[in-house]
Amino acid sequence: MSDENAQTAESAPPPRTSPLKNPRVRLILLLVVVALLVGGGLWYWRNQTYGKYQQSTNDGYIQSDAVIVSSKLSGRVEQVLVADNQWVRKGQPLVEIDGREYQAQVSQAEAQIGIADANAEGVRAQIREQDAAIDSAQAQLAAATSSLGFARNEVARYTPLAASGAETGERLAQLRDQERQAAAQVASARAQLVAARRRVGTLSAQIGQAQSQRRAAEAQLSAAGVNQGATVIRASVDGRVGSKTVQPGQFVQPGVRMMSIVPVERLYVTANFKETQLGLMRIGQPVTVSVDALEGVRIHGRVESFSPGTGAQFSLLPPQNATGNFTKIVQRVPVRIAIDVGPETRKLLIPGMSVEVSVDTRSAKGAREAIEREQEQRTKGRQ
Repeated sequence: MSDENAQTAESAPPPRTSPLKNPRVRLILLLVVVALLVGGGLWYWRNQTYGKYQQSTNDGYIQSDAVIVSSKLSGRVEQVLVADNQWVRKGQPLVEIDGREYQAQVSQAEAQIGIADANAEGVRAQIREQDAAIDSAQAQLAAATSSLGFARNEVARYTPLAASGAETGERLAQLRDQERQAAAQVASARAQLVAARRRVGTLSAQIGQAQSQRRAAEAQLSAAGVNQGATVIRASVDGRVGSKTVQPGQFVQPGVRMMSIVPVERLYVTANFKETQLGLMRIGQPVTVSVDALEGVRIHGRVESFSPGTGAQFSLLPPQNATGNFTKIVQRVPVRIAIDVGPETRKLLIPGMSVEVSVDTRSAKGAREAIEREQEQRTKGRQ
């Protein structure tokens, strides 16, 4: 038995020692713990000084204020002068509409101006004739006045003669009758002179009427000229042509969309942040933008403006929370972000691309405490 026990003792494995008793293992563990503590401390410090002030969202898109191109006139399209995706400059012709009808309107307005000018010139000629008639009426009045004066002198000379019997009463009666006729001729000549002068006023009013007709025709000519100019539709901004639907021979109506011009030189980002992220967000804060199409590229920008309402408020059917069952949903607010990109980067950016946005709000880190103090002071003031 003793031999068997000895053999069993010899075949048994030696007892295992704890790895922690190994100085090398303990040193490694100590270094790991120290590294974790240092890493955790650095993470906490960075989070308190930087990380918690970064507000980010992946609900962001590149946008541009596209201009819809439409016609203010109705007509048949003669030419389409641009192609899909073509770059155009402000003022460049895009579409030409048949302008013969509007050219006819211009010619008609020009003819109306000619008619008004002819009417005014005709009235001026009548005024010149009337000036001669006034001169004649003045001469007749002067002659009648002279005759009246002579007749009165004759009556005054013959009155004492008839009273003394040197002349007959019949002769005095004739002279008095001639005096009355001369007075009547003076009144008639004076009335003719007044009528002639008033006729000039009437003719002058007709000139004013003709001039008013000319101004009306000029206004019609201006409107017709504007319409004629509008038959050539031009680009209102620099950009690229997109969503072109117009074709030669097509009949277009006013206000109907024919194409869009996207000003790709004026791109910006619209990021839809949750309402809970806006507490420290302010205009002018720096922004970092990551474009999905450009992996690893960071674009810098700044907060430009905030929407005056949440996205739901501007939807086709805004929510009516006072009706039916209510479930609170965190709303999102569109934030416009200006981006700073170079020509090479801009070539690759297209409105509608998805981006991720991160806003550094450290510039407003004390705003929340200031708001709390303000509310406390207002509360004390009411008390």
